[in-house]
Amino acid sequence: MTADSRLFRSFWMAGFESSCHINSRGERLDLIAATQHDQLIAEDYARLEEMDIRTVREGMRWHLIDRGRRMDFSSVLPMVESAEQQGIQVIWNLCHYGWPEDVNLFTSGFVERFARYCGAVARFISEHTDTVPFYVPINEISFLAWATGEKGYIFPYARGRGGEIKQQLVRAAIAGMEAIWEVDPRARMIHVDPLIHVIPPQGRPELARAAADQRARQFDAWDMLAGGLDPALGGHPRYLDVIGVNFYHSNEWEYPDQRLRWEDVPRDRRWIPLRYLLAEVFDKYDRPMILSETSHFGAGRGRWIAEVAEEVHLAREMGVPMEGICIYPIIDRTRRTSSTGCCARHTRTTSVARCSHADRNRRVFYFPLRVDAHPALTGRALVWRGPSDRGCSVFRWIPCLHMKDWNFFGPLGVRGPEDRAIP
Repeated sequence: MTADSRLFRSFWMAGFESSCHINSRGERLDLIAATQHDQLIAEDYARLEEMDIRTVREGMRWHLIDRGRRMDFSSVLPMVESAEQQGIQVIWNLCHYGWPEDVNLFTSGFVERFARYCGAVARFISEHTDTVPFYVPINEISFLAWATGEKGYIFPYARGRGGEIKQQLVRAAIAGMEAIWEVDPRARMIHVDPLIHVIPPQGRPELARAAADQRARQFDAWDMLAGGLDPALGGHPRYLDVIGVNFYHSNEWEYPDQRLRWEDVPRDRRWIPLRYLLAEVFDKYDRPMILSETSHFGAGRGRWIAEVAEEVHLAREMGVPMEGICIYPIIDRTRRTSSTGCCARHTRTTSVARCSHADRNRRVFYFPLRVDAHPALTGRALVWRGPSDRGCSVFRWIPCLHMKDWNFFGPLGVRGPEDRAIP
């Protein structure tokens, strides 16, 4: 581990987009394939070494592995072997919004099937590495329940069933963790969800309760896992190991959905600095934490990541045990809702590394951001410089992106209201 993180090989982490859900058009996405990460895994890890990043978030595609009567780990083996060869520590997402077509989310079979899959994953990993494994059993339980069960963005396109789905996902996560620990008691668990702040619109005090209720729902999955909410689900404090929070520029808003504009100068005084949101989570759960997803796009990339790094540094000074920051995603991802084709043809290039349409066997660095990091604290970015600062000394390269035009849920070219508000 490092001086800055007790748990991970590097404080800065890289996240490879691994969503594999069925979108609103009925198409199965596979963002690992769309970004060609499955083909370029060794090269991608080598690029991370150049940036001193030695911890990554990766995804296992449940629908490719679980073949019903057998498990096929051929899609995972190259990642495991490359990570071992290059000294990369992997945090494994086991369910990133998608599951096999023959699994029904609303039946007990979903829980049983997920537990069997998790046990098989643990056996496979233990056979190929002696490293203490880190798993995210189900990525963003609260968000996934909202997307699948309230808004109908993701299969099974339900509405009014978000609470039911959240409970089901918690049952599955608990069963999955038990199956993993039966194979490898050393395994560590990270539970990831968005970190948000919701306030009533100005002059609308009657909406204060609704805003507070919407905000409070971000804690549901963690509370259920720890046994404080819906204890019949089987939650217990042992299940809440490490907490991962995802934070982007759109994570603070007026109820119900009017984004507070982070980019405005001066900024809305109601915007809460990230350090206080992190401290709130730590005060509530007293667990080690990571910023498991963050990034930005366009001209605001440097400003965003510098502020986030400074906020994490200040949170650490307040006593919050922040163990890392994950730039997510590390590679440009496709704007298409279909997972076919080269992502570079359909992206607004905002990352350091993107696919090259002309040559599928190389990455193209795009507008890299440079950071002079504090010599004693890798997690604190002090000075960010753009490409015009030719004479500056460079300590390391850190990427930062977030796609503006890539539509995660619906048809090509459709964007949400939060995107239209961005200049």
